Amino acid sequence: MADGNVTISIFSPFDNSSKKNDSITTSSTKKPLNLWPGMYHSPMTIALWETKSSIFERLLDPPVDAPPQTKLLTRTPAQSRMAILYNFSSDSILREQYRDAWNEVRIGKLLEDLDALAGTISVKHCSDDDSTTRPLYLVTASVDKMVLKKPISVDNDLKVTGAVVWVGRSSIEIQLDVTQPATEMASDDSVALTANFIFVARDYKTGKSAPVNRLTPETEREKSLYQAAEARNNTRKRKFRENDPEVENESTDRVESLLAEGRVFCDMPALADRDSILLKDTCLENSLICQPQQRNIHGRIFGGFLVHRAYELAFSTAYTFAGVLPSFLEADHVDFLRPVDVGDFLRFKSCVLYTEQRYDMDKPRVHVEVVACVTSPERRSSEVSNRFHFTFTVGAKADTDGGSSKIRKVVPATEEEAKRIIARKKLIHSS
Repeated sequence: MADGNVTISIFSPFDNSSKKNDSITTSSTKKPLNLWPGMYHSPMTIALWETKSSIFERLLDPPVDAPPQTKLLTRTPAQSRMAILYNFSSDSILREQYRDAWNEVRIGKLLEDLDALAGTISVKHCSDDDSTTRPLYLVTASVDKMVLKKPISVDNDLKVTGAVVWVGRSSIEIQLDVTQPATEMASDDSVALTANFIFVARDYKTGKSAPVNRLTPETEREKSLYQAAEARNNTRKRKFRENDPEVENESTDRVESLLAEGRVFCDMPALADRDSILLKDTCLENSLICQPQQRNIHGRIFGGFLVHRAYELAFSTAYTFAGVLPSFLEADHVDFLRPVDVGDFLRFKSCVLYTEQRYDMDKPRVHVEVVACVTSPERRSSEVSNRFHFTFTVGAKADTDGGSSKIRKVVPATEEEAKRIIARKKLIHSS
């Protein structure tokens, strides 16, 4: 795997069946069982565990007195670059695992895979190739905007490529591109989805931030990507320093304007606009106990698993709200505010935050917010671990009952809801 390319094969790392390629079987079964955290979901993840197992094997029991990495290496983007191929056209089992009900790729499952690939790329970049030093602990800090540029068919092969595009002192940004190679219908490869992941490095023993290897871009494109990532990082730092005072100081008039219609719903429901709906009436919720099969090598729940579950709830929310099949458009910036551990009681709460149906849009847009909370009944506490924002487009509804086919306007009933809407719109318009 010196060139970083991995081709997906579907099999269990514990399966000793003679049907598998002998070299793969030998490689897989030699790994200690506790290196593989359960039968984790995706074929991509299995392939990635195999890729990075040689680096992670020493994480299982690092020497107590092992020194931290002190000598930082200088690497190029090419040294961390990886490519994953999904052989949908020839592998029926793989195709069925990723097929949704409308013969497209399951976006939530793909987003989960992207997190796994980004994590492997960050490990490749940070490795010092020295088994005597203490390895770094890398965690997903945030996901930048992910934009779907075209539908992804499950009948054509899919390729995901990625590399480190920028590093700070202890943070790393990885850019991933999802493409469907040329077919008879499309003569050129075209990017279907892009995503940027930010990982932060921690000392495995102390848990404190740790420096990472430097990055030297070589090609013009690599230099351009580095500069763009540097600009995004500076913007994030500026917003953090400002502590987002703009929303708190938002004019009373704007909040009151948003609340006016909501008060009609609450106080005079018979007179409320039938083309509007209260934000609270768009909500869905589900919950789960985080299981060992969903953990990463560090014992924490995969960030990609959280994104996957949040996406599927957001899709369901948009579907039940619009009354017509939604199409995913983009996922905005996601911060991982709190780690999620095995055994945690996780609750996902979703709502349609607002809708857009402007004249300059081909289709109306539905903006869905999903909040993930780690709930502890014993301590009577609930902490937000993630806040996700997904945008969907919807086509025209079948107007079978003679009523309006327009997408409803969502209105807040509380000041807190009004401020969330204002904050979200401001963030989108400033990006």
